[in-house]
Formats: sequence, structure tokens, C-alpha cells
Amino acid sequence: MLPMYRRHRLPAAASLILLAVAGSATAIDSATLASSSLSPDCLAYRVAGVCYWLRCTPYGCKVKTSVKVRHYVPDAVVSSYADTGKNPWREVALMSPANPSAQGGGDSTTNQVNENALLKFKNADVIGHPGTLVFNRFASQFGYSCAGAGSAYMPYLLSSFDFLAWRYNLPEMAYPEALTPGQREVGVAGDLWGSVYPRGGFLQQADDYKAAAVVARSGEPHLYQSLLAQAQPGYWPAGALRENDADSGKWQRLQPDLSMSCAVFPNSEALPQAEDGAYVWGLWRPYSCCKREGQLFLGSTETGS
Repeated sequence: MLPMYRRHRLPAAASLILLAVAGSATAIDSATLASSSLSPDCLAYRVAGVCYWLRCTPYGCKVKTSVKVRHYVPDAVVSSYADTGKNPWREVALMSPANPSAQGGGDSTTNQVNENALLKFKNADVIGHPGTLVFNRFASQFGYSCAGAGSAYMPYLLSSFDFLAWRYNLPEMAYPEALTPGQREVGVAGDLWGSVYPRGGFLQQADDYKAAAVVARSGEPHLYQSLLAQAQPGYWPAGALRENDADSGKWQRLQPDLSMSCAVFPNSEALPQAEDGAYVWGLWRPYSCCKREGQLFLGSTETGS
């Protein structure tokens, strides 16, 4: 009887899965994210200089050289979304479910129409980009390529588990950066998107896209795993992410629509508004490296940009 029981139940389970996928019309999947890493604009590959190595054999030592290259790597996928437990990246949504300390979401409302939707709340998840293998093959077509710090599908920040910092702004509500106007802000005069500190889920911002973009930027002292690589001879990894600074990282819009170019917040593009308040970006960060050609790294020289 057991085989017959399975025959009857499997189609029902499959139907439920199909209904769930169909009901998430704005979801994005891993295959789409992987293909998004094939972007020459985001890669920005260039020859950056020359590295010098000392190679020694039983017959003596020689100075060898190798080309130093610089390019961006898609380290992570950053999701910023209104409804707790509903990450628009469908394959990882179960990583950050709603829990007793983190439920609900959305915007605040009042009885005054002109005051509605100013205080916005967004969850944020930072997860390793799934396109690592596809990207490595793509980047190798340009020449020697550098490894990034991210591991595919690795959760680096899940805000539903970081509820003290994310929902109560503890301890960052008392940071000097949070109390001083003009410090650590995303944007410029006339186009200010919001303040980075305190790095939590709430932001005063009428534009939903801008609110989601600011909330997507997170870090210490949150509950998270570091997304930084260690420097090695002939390898210069990306440093800490800084707002308004392309030399620390740039963003590829993936949801609600897919862009094959990267930009730094703020940018002058038209900002699409997601009906469900869910946005996804690819975080690309710069790395420099050169091929090892000897036992001892002697140094490197830079060429013009």
C-alpha cells in the first residue's frame, strides 16, 4: 500500500510547490541571479600594473614579472524587503523566516494622509552570490582573474535574527554618526537618500526604492559573518564598504527589474518602485591580483587608470 500512497501524494505536493512559485510573481531565482553576473560593465576589468617575484632554483635566482589586474567581483546578493520571511530570492527565503522576535513589516500610517508612508521598515538579507562558478568562467575570458570574498549561498546577514539591532537600533542609536547630521549619509545635497546610522530596519524616506537601498547597507556590530578576505602576496581584496564610493563597491539592480550595469548610490537612473516593497541588488566589490611567478613577492607598480 505504501507505493500507492506515495503515488497519490506526490502530485499534490508538486501542485502546492507550483502554486507557491506562481503566487510569487515578483520573486527572483538563482538561475537569473547567476546569469546577472555576466556583466562586462560591472566587471570593469583592466590591467592595473606589474608584480615582481623572486624565483629561485638550484641554479640561481631570477626576478620574474606578472600582470597585475583589477576588476569587480559579485560577492553577495542583498535583499531589502517589507514583509518579514518573504525574501524575494525564492530559494533562500526559508533562511530568514518570521519568528517571535521578528514579525510583520511594512510602512507606518497615521490618520493624516500627508504623513503616511514616511517611516518605512525593511528587512535585509546578505547572502553569497550564486553566480560564482559562472562568473569565474566569464572573468577568465579577459585574462587572469581574482577571487572574491563571498561563498555562494552563504548567509552573511539575516536581519530577522538580528532583531535587537534591526528593530530597536541598539546600540547604534547612541553612535555619534547617528546623532550628527551630515555624517555617513547616502547621497549628496539635493539628493539625500538617508543616513547609514543607526543601521537598522527603519528609515524616514518617502521614496520606497531609496529607503530599501539605504537599509541594504549594514555591518558591525550586527549579528553577521564577515565578508572580507585576507590580503596575501599578490592579492589585494576589497575593504570595508563605504557609501558614495565606487572604489569600495557598487550595486547591480536585480529586482524589481534586472539591470546589466552597476552604479553607486545615489544614481541618476529612474528608480523603479516595487509593488510588494521587495528589492534585490548584487553587491560587486573591487579586487586586484596577479599570478604568482616565484617564491617571494617583491612588490608591484601601478599603471595609470
